[in-house]
Amino acid sequence: MSKIDEMNREKWILSSFPEWGTWLNEEIDEEVVEKGKLAMWWLGCVGIWFKTENNTNIVIDAWFGNGKRTKKVQEMAPFHQMRNMTGGKMLQPNLRGSQIVFDPYAVTTVDAVLSTHYHADHIDLNMAAGVLQNVKAKVPFIGPKKSVEIWRKWGVPEDQLVTVKPGDVIKIKDTEICVVDSFDRTCLVTADEDIRGVCPTDMDDKAVNFIVKTPGGNVYHSGDSHYSIYFAKHGKDHKIDVAFGSYGENPVGNQDKMTSIDILRMAEALQTKVVIPIHYDVWTNFKADPAEILMLYDFKKYVLDYKFKPFVWDVGGKFIYPDDANKRQFHFRRGFEDAFEDEQNIPFRSML
Repeated sequence: MSKIDEMNREKWILSSFPEWGTWLNEEIDEEVVEKGKLAMWWLGCVGIWFKTENNTNIVIDAWFGNGKRTKKVQEMAPFHQMRNMTGGKMLQPNLRGSQIVFDPYAVTTVDAVLSTHYHADHIDLNMAAGVLQNVKAKVPFIGPKKSVEIWRKWGVPEDQLVTVKPGDVIKIKDTEICVVDSFDRTCLVTADEDIRGVCPTDMDDKAVNFIVKTPGGNVYHSGDSHYSIYFAKHGKDHKIDVAFGSYGENPVGNQDKMTSIDILRMAEALQTKVVIPIHYDVWTNFKADPAEILMLYDFKKYVLDYKFKPFVWDVGGKFIYPDDANKRQFHFRRGFEDAFEDEQNIPFRSML
């Protein structure tokens, strides 16, 4: 039998997906975080993995799904949040724009799984299954009421579900998780009924933001929040070292992501030391260039006397706080550190 005859679609998928295999899982497992530091990895979209000096592992908004996969469906579902928001029916062309860098079924340890809200790209069935199948400890699944309802429907045991609202504080080993208000106004227009003329009062059931306070630094995860003047209140109430904000290029008629100036305003209001844009990677129709944030920052930093710095990350990349606090842009390890430790195998030295 020829090699071609042996191949099929299933073999191709298993041999090629996820694109990074278990590389990032292994990197996280092997990382030894030094005292007074905090390690973080960007899993894509707004998924962030945290690891502390005491080996506490927490993941927020891990998601390993995709967007549109066929043109055969012509319209958004009735009452889809984007249909509610815009009044448009055409299927949005939100294909996944970044690779999947983590294998949820290869997870070996995690101390808490968090979800900021219940939209499909912020809560993941595969992550829940991988944790329940692989981790012996009873891992808490922490989120607002709507996220917990989804985990319950999927089969996460009741004694592992933790419903939170703004003002709650959860202790996970050496880490304190402070639950604060979300400003995700897209959540407010997420409904399966006609909400015209109805004043929403259920934001705290739908979405929250998290402040992760660790021995190595405090991190603000804004979920899918839009800009709000109330960021300034959070900045006064909490010491924040790193802040993540959902950034994107909003299509005409849509307002789902923060813009470049919103990211800078959020950072200033939170009094953070570092601001990192996320979410711009994943949807092709919201894809944005974070260089715009750097350019605007350079334009305004002296006039407004900014006390923070922006950092441009890559999906799958690691950020160590405070070591990387003054860096401007991420680059993956380039390798070849052992060059010339063995003799070259080339015809002559001036070959290259």
